[in-house]
Amino acid sequence: MSFYAPLFAAIGVMLFWFALGLAGLARGGDERFVFRFLFPLGSIGGAVLAAAGLAGLSQAPAALVLPLGLPDLPFHLRLDPLSSFFLALLGLAAAGISMFSAAYFRKTEVIRPGLFGLQYHLFLASMLAVCLADDAYFFMVAWETMALSSYFLVTTDHKVPEIRRAGFLYLLIAHLGAISILLCFGVMQNTAGEYTFELMRGARLSDFWATAVFLLALAGFGAKAGFVPLHIWLPEAHPAAPSPVSALMSGVMLKTAIYGLLRVTFDLLDQQIWWWGVVALAVGLITALLGVMFAAVQTDMKRLLAYSSIENIGVVLTAIGLAIIFHAYAMNVLAALALIAALYHCINHAAFKSLLFLVTGSVMHATSERNLGHLGGLIHRMPWVAWFGLIGTLAIAGLPPLNGFVSEWLLLQAFLLTPGLPNSYLNMLVPVATAALVLASALAAYVMVKFYGVIFLGQPREEKLKQAHDASNWERAAFVWLAASCVLLGLAPVAVIGQLDNVSALLVDATLSGNIGRSGWLFITPASPERASYSAPLFLMGIVGTVAASFLLVRWIYHGRVRRAAAWDCGYPQQTARMQDTAEGFGQPIKQIFEPFFRIERHVPKPTDERPYYWSKTEDYLWYWLYLPVAKAAEWGSRLVGVLHHGRIHLYLIYSFVTLLALLFLIR
Repeated sequence: MSFYAPLFAAIGVMLFWFALGLAGLARGGDERFVFRFLFPLGSIGGAVLAAAGLAGLSQAPAALVLPLGLPDLPFHLRLDPLSSFFLALLGLAAAGISMFSAAYFRKTEVIRPGLFGLQYHLFLASMLAVCLADDAYFFMVAWETMALSSYFLVTTDHKVPEIRRAGFLYLLIAHLGAISILLCFGVMQNTAGEYTFELMRGARLSDFWATAVFLLALAGFGAKAGFVPLHIWLPEAHPAAPSPVSALMSGVMLKTAIYGLLRVTFDLLDQQIWWWGVVALAVGLITALLGVMFAAVQTDMKRLLAYSSIENIGVVLTAIGLAIIFHAYAMNVLAALALIAALYHCINHAAFKSLLFLVTGSVMHATSERNLGHLGGLIHRMPWVAWFGLIGTLAIAGLPPLNGFVSEWLLLQAFLLTPGLPNSYLNMLVPVATAALVLASALAAYVMVKFYGVIFLGQPREEKLKQAHDASNWERAAFVWLAASCVLLGLAPVAVIGQLDNVSALLVDATLSGNIGRSGWLFITPASPERASYSAPLFLMGIVGTVAASFLLVRWIYHGRVRRAAAWDCGYPQQTARMQDTAEGFGQPIKQIFEPFFRIERHVPKPTDERPYYWSKTEDYLWYWLYLPVAKAAEWGSRLVGVLHHGRIHLYLIYSFVTLLALLFLIR
């Protein structure tokens, strides 16, 4: 029975979350019951799920058939190391976000708290079900439930037209992706003769149909993950949604798409072709670069983080592409290295991006502002939020010894080992890809300097910021949970990689334990100690030692004397907030360097203007090149069809008669 314990625990958490949603719906408008009682219980469910996921990582797959669904189409469930990892990721993020929500939504106007609680917990339960599904039918039911529940969460404030438009765009892209996933499963089912994943694993597809499955999966799951050019919904939906919902969507929902792509590519398909990896690698690098470039020029906190999510999901896809290339050439240990880098970055992103979205939620509640140009100096008014925000900022910037550095370092090591590939063309292209990855990582650090510096440092840019309040106890507990995850994932990479080895053994039949653990728990060595190694604990000890030595040295030299004086004011007798660098100022160098990639509109004042002002608007060319033409074509088609609908029966009879004559003519 212990063999099935993690699976039963995961099913129990899924039912528990669904029951919490129904309980909230039954109490209707009881805001106190929903947010102060049900959401903390949901947080406990997340912690239990994280524990079940960790337990399932080290166990053999466990399968179960539920007497649910349609006749002769029961639901099949399976818990293996891959699904266990993503369940642990979901539980980790859900525990912290639900804690935060217990305080956040008490301050936010939610017209129907019970209905919102149902949508929230149904969203959590559906993401859990996606990871447990072991047949195409149950997977699509859970996938569509996740899409619909998240759509209603995004449009919580549906009275605002912009939010309704953002929700519609999200739902449209989500359903286009779902159609592609359905076709992907349809091709595999046609070969396997059955809709269960177990029989699909045993099917042998030709190269043509295997390629069709992979490309359909890349497009379908890419629509949910935000791969370019299917990313257009993401920077619209995140600012529209409440901050905890944005945290769930960015931290967890995007990873369900990564889960689906990994499940199809490495588990259900019996082969990988090397050029699939090249396609994934190219799309990933383009996604990462485009995402970070647009993040650098944003002036809205949540849009900045949304584009940052696009950048990070591009990094994950880059690692997956590299793993496909290695596995296609039977270089399984290197495939395991790239795959573990992708998985490590997934859980890292879930931790630090959830933390940063919650930080923006606290800032928005305290200031009623989301525009970076109206913020500043909040470290003095919101020290708890500022210090935990600093941890998230340093982690996402990829600075050691926090978690963001580990996954990016592992991916860079995988790139540096690619000269061993038996393909000269790939060996020529890899240095360019490596440079693009390093550029994206450097720009990501630049973006985070802008994010943190403009919000928390300097002087307040608005008078009302002086009345900002710090986070509540529930919010602080959520910050501690997620920040501690960032720290622990950064300080114990050997232990984390040891668990991720179970996933790589399942998918690519190789592990890193032989290399990573050869120097003990203190160092990680992807290839060999002589080539590269990293020790987060020693790095942290070096930082602490340097700070402590500097403090003691200064105290010893000056004998404890302290002289306080005003900081140098750069030659100005009085400094004001207008003298600080703005969000637009931070983004201006990026806007100029990469101007060909932006669609920029500017208004430059004339010398004769009585009230001169300057503004600029930066947009995505893909919106105008791809989506607007499609929208105009659909509108034209709708008008054409509308011409045929007059509501007159004799016209419809004429249409039928003409159609019949045309068919008779074709038959002859």
